[in-house]
Amino acid sequence: MKSVQKGFTLIELMIVVAIIGILAAIAIPQYQDYITRAKLAKVASAVAPLKLAMAEYAQNNSGSMAAITANNWTGAINSGGLGLGGTPTVTTEVASWALTAATGAVVATLTAGICPAATTVTWTPTASSTATNMTFGITTTGTGICATEIAKWR
Repeated sequence: MKSVQKGFTLIELMIVVAIIGILAAIAIPQYQDYITRAKLAKVASAVAPLKLAMAEYAQNNSGSMAAITANNWTGAINSGGLGLGGTPTVTTEVASWALTAATGAVVATLTAGICPAATTVTWTPTASSTATNMTFGITTTGTGICATEIAKWR
């Protein structure tokens, strides 16, 4: 009588383990980048209302951001403020927000762990009295995947 082999041989198990190891070596870094991209997308969403407030400020002040005062989130639009209902909320991705006087630049300081080092993202508005739209220059102190992803926002 012939005996029927059951189970896997050692070489078959070693091949399966090697394949799983190779897949994990590729997948884990990609997953880490995906997580960073998702967190940065939340930052971009969080700044959207602030960009809208800056555009409204420029529209009401003949395209000039010169009279805006530092961190004046709730002040009246005609007196150097953005006219928001409160200060911007910090999130799990943004540790703090800052509004720069005279330029209206908004600086978001990202929480630790999103990017390799302490990172800020700055949106600098550009408006004029004749333009029908407002553009934003975006700069960052981030490196690696953070700088790459933020560069796509331009």
